[in-house]
Amino acid sequence: MSANTPTRTATTYPPEAIEAMLAAIQFDAQGLVPAIAQQHDTGEVLMVAWMDRNAVRESMRTGRVSYWSRSRQAPWRKGDTSGHIQTLVDLRVDCDGDTLLALVEQAGVACHTGRHNCFFRAIRGNALEAIAPVVVDMDKLSRD
Repeated sequence: MSANTPTRTATTYPPEAIEAMLAAIQFDAQGLVPAIAQQHDTGEVLMVAWMDRNAVRESMRTGRVSYWSRSRQAPWRKGDTSGHIQTLVDLRVDCDGDTLLALVEQAGVACHTGRHNCFFRAIRGNALEAIAPVVVDMDKLSRD
């Protein structure tokens, strides 16, 4: 099995569950809500992105995690261009309804830099340093 093949069956939800989730979410003035993607079995925080109503609906309906790209102003289904997909295991909303937690099975890398997660920089000594290696040369892939 390749690193980009999900090892877990996606969780999908029926329409009434999707509508219940959408009713609980407090979208901001732009119609967005932050979504934290976390590896379901290790707890590793992979990335933070944004979802609109359609991204929430699509993620819950298909089990493939989708987002809203603020830079492109367009829907973005993780992995469509790179093959580094996120399979939805569980979608949770916080106590205030203003942040989502997507528990995922990450196939490949989560970060567009080719690192396993987006949180690869930290202060070491008095300098900001990259503390995780590039795993995949993303210049050889279309970015997502």
